Amino acid sequence: MLRKITVAFLILICFLLESTVFSHFAIAGIVPKLTIILTSSFGFMRGEEEGMLIGFFSGLLWDVFFGDVIGFYALIFTYIGYVNGKFSRVFYPEDIKLPIALIIVSDLSYGVLCYILLFLLRGRFDFLYYFRGVILPEALYTIVITVVLYPVILKINELLEKREKGSSQGFV
Repeated sequence: MLRKITVAFLILICFLLESTVFSHFAIAGIVPKLTIILTSSFGFMRGEEEGMLIGFFSGLLWDVFFGDVIGFYALIFTYIGYVNGKFSRVFYPEDIKLPIALIIVSDLSYGVLCYILLFLLRGRFDFLYYFRGVILPEALYTIVITVVLYPVILKINELLEKREKGSSQGFV
């Protein structure tokens, strides 16, 4: 139960920071995707199911507050959580290279999917402009924030796992 409350709190905090506080620190209108960092991190730390759940609820918040259609961002974030969860078998907490690589790929994938589904299908064909002006700067800004935020998420996950192991040993 503590894990569910903590994860819900983290989703809400990341969403609020991303949509309010970081909008004041936007560089050329670009804001880092904290919800992608959270979804990816818990995906490869805890597996596909938890990555999908966190991705779904993170995306659902974006749909409710900023989306035109309910389910668009929820679907994209769910896929991001699922794909990152596939890497949980090769995840080592002390190695930061895999998380950074997965978060970069997740953010780039998010940007390309949004371009295809929101712009390309409406006849806006200038992909290089969108890639250089939005996708790449957002991915770089997200990685800079990842270096700071990822250790915090990792520590929270370790504390939750330690608490879960301690409480489960009491029943044996």
